[in-house]
Amino acid sequence: MPENVVHETTLFAEPIIHVGSLPITNSLLSAWIVVFSIIILSVIIKKKAARIPKGMQNAFEMVLEGALNLADSVTSDRKKTMKLFPMAFALFIFILLNNWLGLLPGVGSIGFVEENAFIPFFRGGTADLNTTLGLAILGIVFTNVLGIITIGIWKHFNKFIGVKLLLEIPKKIFKEPTIILINPIKAFVGLIEIIGEVAKIASLTFRLFGNVFAGEVLLVSMAAICAYGVPIPFMFLEIIVGIVQALIFAMLILVFGTIAMNDEH
Repeated sequence: MPENVVHETTLFAEPIIHVGSLPITNSLLSAWIVVFSIIILSVIIKKKAARIPKGMQNAFEMVLEGALNLADSVTSDRKKTMKLFPMAFALFIFILLNNWLGLLPGVGSIGFVEENAFIPFFRGGTADLNTTLGLAILGIVFTNVLGIITIGIWKHFNKFIGVKLLLEIPKKIFKEPTIILINPIKAFVGLIEIIGEVAKIASLTFRLFGNVFAGEVLLVSMAAICAYGVPIPFMFLEIIVGIVQALIFAMLILVFGTIAMNDEH
């Protein structure tokens, strides 16, 4: 690579091609590769699945059963687990593969030069804030929709805007005079819950993005010091970080979903 070419990890994902006015970034391309890989792997597993498991099917079923038991420890109810698990596990697999994709040889080093800047063809999907924001919004919307389906739209709505609490004031004011102070406070707490939902999105987004992006910067920095040997321990560390971050994201979706499905009195 020419000496005047700048090769650095940017905070934003770089566009590599344009389809009309739509830019296709390197992180989006990596995310598509992960999606297609998951689809192909799922089709292969489905075709080779047998009633009596053996070989790799045994390993997959052990992982699946362990994941279900872990989810049960969060929800404390297998019925709730079966509602939440498909989304949580799908997010876990997608995030995990995207986290690991950025560690593969060639990712980040194969690309093209544009205006004296090196632009890689591939970049870990979760190292892009747009991807993590999309995943966070998807997860929180899913938990709220599941809450509406489970306890009903009226009860779920009143968790955030306490219309029911305000309507109770005229009915109970003579029996419980303090209700005129207590119920408006409870209704206000519900408004804080709306802020809490936005905070959940921000928390999920920046936690995942920050850890994955920091890992990329760390590996690039170590490679700049010495490209041979020095980055290897940090790569193993990033493999573990990739698992942990995917697990935290999935577990939080389970927690938020369990809360959303509870009928609070």
